[in-house]
Formats: sequence, structure tokens, C-alpha cells
Amino acid sequence: MATLSGKFEVTQVKPLIGAVVRTDKETLLSGRYSAQIREMLEDRGVIVFKEVHFDDAEQVEFTKTLGKFVPEMHGDIFKISMDKEINPQADYVKGAFYWHIDGTMQQVPLFASMLTCKKKAPVGGNTEFCNTYAAWDALPDNEKAELENLRVIHSLVAAQLFVEPEPSLALLDQWSRLGTNDLPLVWAHTSGRKSLVLGSTCDYIPGMDPIESRRLLVRLRDWATQEQFSLSHEWSVGDAVLWDNTGTMHRAMAYPLDCDRQMHRTKLEGEEAFS
Repeated sequence: MATLSGKFEVTQVKPLIGAVVRTDKETLLSGRYSAQIREMLEDRGVIVFKEVHFDDAEQVEFTKTLGKFVPEMHGDIFKISMDKEINPQADYVKGAFYWHIDGTMQQVPLFASMLTCKKKAPVGGNTEFCNTYAAWDALPDNEKAELENLRVIHSLVAAQLFVEPEPSLALLDQWSRLGTNDLPLVWAHTSGRKSLVLGSTCDYIPGMDPIESRRLLVRLRDWATQEQFSLSHEWSVGDAVLWDNTGTMHRAMAYPLDCDRQMHRTKLEGEEAFS
């Protein structure tokens, strides 16, 4: 990587989503390109730093160059693994296999998150992303007019039913304690742009027939995750992937749950409320 010192080369992955940055970790840690990276996040949604090989301290340091760092519950790094000795929250992480936006149970969601690959799955395990700005922009104007004033009730119950569709009453009550959150279907950002707010926490649209509500939410999810708006990142050990949590959805693709796939996550505090 020494030959890359000081270089910062950007390649688009697809016309509407994704960029690969070719550089070295020293350049990233310097913060020299932090403003450019933040600008790219809204435009590209997902930025891949191929095989940059951050250790945990470096990942935290780089994350801090981009905004206000948010520690995890038990330290700076969240170790994503299905091994409960490494990650006691492994069962909760199963929700990551379904399209979602982090923080839909809060009024101010995370600005961005970053994953680094420590151990890849032997098969599967890609992370998929879709650009919800681009998905909104491409809708016909008449449909935009019908959608932009709708609200959606979000709940942990809705998300967890994907993982465990027949919970016990005790487990359902546990999920329900987090309550619900009333959010716009269309997020009008302070930048003037708009994006769709979708994902597995979507429960129902108030005032709409339940079946029609579910049908609309599924149709929009299918629309937003079309090929032109989405990408699937195939991990290599050492990759770091940063995404705009306010303008994308993401999910993990299936992989053997007994394998030793390990990702380390860091987060940036939200800067804008849903509106």
C-alpha cells in the first residue's frame, strides 16, 4: 500500500449507488478527505475502502474524522457474530437479514455506520444496500403526490416477526415494551432532497386498510431494492464499508450461522430528525 500514499482515487460502482475509494489507511486517518467523504455519502450512499485493514483503534479514529462518534453499549466497537461468546446479542442480530434502516425507533437516526470485515463467511454473507434517495427520485410525479403525506407506524414487533414468526406471549410482550414510532413515509431532508423511509420495522399506515397498507409497503420495498438502486458487497478480509444511514437501507445476505463470520461496527451520531 505504500505506493498509494497520499492518493485518493474514487470509482463509481453503479450509476445510482456506491463508490470504491483507493487509498491507504494513513491518508484516511489524517482526515484530509473527510469533507469529501461526507459529501460522497449523500450522493453515492455507500463507500467501500478495499482491504484497508483497520484495527479497532484505527477504525474508531477514522470514524471520528467524519462526525460525532457514538460508542456501542459495551465499548467502542460492536462485534457482529453469531457466536454468543463473542456477541451475546447474536439472536437480535438475525434481524439484520431483512431490509432495514438503523434507528427507526428513534426520532433522530444514526447519520452513518461502518463495518470492517475480520472474518468472512465461507459462502454467502454479502451485505446489500439500496439508495432510498434515488428510489424516491425515480417515482412518477403522480405517485409522489399520493405518498409524500403518508405516515408509517414502526415497531420492533414488526421487525422481530420476520425472525420469529410464532413468538410466545412473553416474548411478544418483551418486544412490545419498546412501543411504536410514527414516522413519515417520505423524509424531507434539510438539504431539500427526499428519501423513502422503509424496512422491516414498518408496521402499518394509519387510516389505511391493513392489507392495502402492507401491500403498499411491500411494493415500495420492492421498488427501492431494484437492481438500479442497489448493490451487493462481497466482503474481503480488511474491507471497510461506510454507508449513509439516512438515505439507504441495508441487509446481510444468508450465510451458515455456525461459521465464524465476524464484522466490527462503528457509528456516527444522527444529525437530522425524521421529518
